[in-house]
Amino acid sequence: MNDQLLELRSLAAKAENRRTETGIPRVAMVQGEIPEHMLAAVYEPMVNLILQGSKTMTVGDRTLRYDPATYFVMSIELPAVGTVHSAASGEPYLALSLTLDPTVLSTLLTDLPSSTERNESDAGFSVAAVTPELMGAWLRMLRLMNKPDEIAALAPVYEREILYRVLQGPHGWMLRDIAAPDTAMARVSQAIQWIRRDFAEPIRVEALAQRAAMSVSAFHRHFKAVTTLSPLQYQKRVRLLQARTLMVASGRSVTSAAFEVGYESATQFSRDYARVFGLPPARDSARILGETKGRGRSPDR
Repeated sequence: MNDQLLELRSLAAKAENRRTETGIPRVAMVQGEIPEHMLAAVYEPMVNLILQGSKTMTVGDRTLRYDPATYFVMSIELPAVGTVHSAASGEPYLALSLTLDPTVLSTLLTDLPSSTERNESDAGFSVAAVTPELMGAWLRMLRLMNKPDEIAALAPVYEREILYRVLQGPHGWMLRDIAAPDTAMARVSQAIQWIRRDFAEPIRVEALAQRAAMSVSAFHRHFKAVTTLSPLQYQKRVRLLQARTLMVASGRSVTSAAFEVGYESATQFSRDYARVFGLPPARDSARILGETKGRGRSPDR
């Protein structure tokens, strides 16, 4: 498996320190030191493979660390804070990601036998040990970067193989649950879509539970199990992340950003912001803009 890893590193060596497209649908790569504020975001469902260095991901009160011996699965959209680390020998962080396509996943599942096997945890994200079979599937996929004429024909095949290997692993149940319309995971995922779409509007947990066809207590329990956050905490994280983007990328004032994302009190906004990001909003945005200017890059890149 070490030879596979070395070849993957060579293929991904042209990645930049931001999401870098590979030319293969839904497959991206990244390399090097990534500014902290760019790693605080609502992450899309994905499979993430570390090739070099390591990364920590914090969702709510849960933090996971993974490295080239592991891969990360996020089955639903979650507000998270990531931190990347260089390898102990000094080589830069290097990783690949495959954004999950529900259509591809559902089509694949129709061709597989059903499974009742599941992890003890109901969380929508986790880390598992990488296998030679999964590494091989990733290698076949990334080799297509050098054969662009073959991408249309072969990338869908290799994507299915990567997903198949994940489905066969300890966290495959997450992908199965998210693709099945009547599971608690799928219902929570639908509720997340509603929250994200109307994040600036007040939400009532009772209304969300009713739309998800659950009792309030069951909805709250499943939502917290999947995301580690309550529905209101989830909405607050989405609001704060959006406000941060407005201040850094669009130059909004603290008060303007607070009201635009749905806060009725700029004071409460500042308290919540400092609790999540460690600094009051004005100081935090000034810090980010200063660091960005020092790198000579615009903050939205």
